[in-house]
Amino acid sequence: MATVGFTLTFWAWNLISPLAPSYGDRLELSSVQQSLLVAVPVLVGSVGRIPVGALTDRYGARRMFPLVSALTIVPVLLLVVVKDSYPAMLAVGFLLGLGGTTFAIGIPLVNSWFPPSERGFALGVFGMGMGGVALSGYFTPRIAEHGENLPFLVVAGALTVYAVLAALLVTDRPDRPVPTASLVSRLGSAGRLRVTWELAALYAIGFGGIVAFGVYLPTYLKTWYALDPTDAGAKAAGFAVATVVFRPIGGWLSDRIHPALVTAAALGLVALLAIVQAFDPPLNPGGTIALLCMAAGLGTASGSVFALVSQVTPQRQVGSVTGIVGAMGGLGGFVPPLVMGAIYSAKDSYSIGFMLLSDLTLAGCVYAYGRMRTIGPAEENGDREVSKVAAGRP
Repeated sequence: MATVGFTLTFWAWNLISPLAPSYGDRLELSSVQQSLLVAVPVLVGSVGRIPVGALTDRYGARRMFPLVSALTIVPVLLLVVVKDSYPAMLAVGFLLGLGGTTFAIGIPLVNSWFPPSERGFALGVFGMGMGGVALSGYFTPRIAEHGENLPFLVVAGALTVYAVLAALLVTDRPDRPVPTASLVSRLGSAGRLRVTWELAALYAIGFGGIVAFGVYLPTYLKTWYALDPTDAGAKAAGFAVATVVFRPIGGWLSDRIHPALVTAAALGLVALLAIVQAFDPPLNPGGTIALLCMAAGLGTASGSVFALVSQVTPQRQVGSVTGIVGAMGGLGGFVPPLVMGAIYSAKDSYSIGFMLLSDLTLAGCVYAYGRMRTIGPAEENGDREVSKVAAGRP
């Protein structure tokens, strides 16, 4: 149920991106304006994970999943009436960001039901819900061919059905720890953990890369390789499918090898292939192979980072830490589309953007290998951090 809900809300979260080229033509948008249109839901969905994760710690996924799913229906339906106004599209995109917050609901739910030795794979399976981006990229433009409002009506109907089923079927673990401190206090406590920000940085690279490619790849393929919107959406969906398939593989490997080593290897692969793509290889086969292998590396890294979260985060703080880490992951996907659009407008090339991606992933590779493999188990780590705070030490 968590994976299905994550999938549907991510589809809703990504509804604008596959249709962005057509919005750009209709509204005569610049590259930067079009990039902003697809990036706004990413920003809001990312930041929104912070309070949603903390609220999930307090109230549980049984309440939060159906509530957030139902509220996401509102901006989905509003897309039917605002498609001819750029400012209105931006406003609805802001509200649509709510669909991206369910990640912070599902992680603590799944994490609580599985023993530590199985959490990497279980969280990887849940993470496959990000395949909602692939579903959106593939099906949204095709459904739109049968009626421009039909994709929004289909997704709204699916969310309605899911919200009802989630209210009936989602169950929190009976003995889960329920914090009594205030929301601000719990977020502050999670924010004082050094490991929170280390994990956030790695997830901003791994998952941020996935989100960035998910929202901008159709535009990149249409602009640089002259593909039509449907074909560009299909190839972008293929990229997203690869990230979905490799996320549980990253979690599964992390149950057997230290997740920091898995993360380092995956990000190292992405760094190498980003350099390849920076030299603008022909789409078939060079560009396709490079992009799909980058997708595999980013998917693996996303799965391994959250396997690391489950190992080094105290159980009582998983939701709050997940909210912050997930927010940084989403924010990691907010900036690159804007950067790529600005670079293309200024230089008429995407090569600089791919070289920046290579530099960033290489830095993550080195940090994961050099620092993250030395961190101890969750409760030990949490107790050590709490004792430091109690003693007045940073």
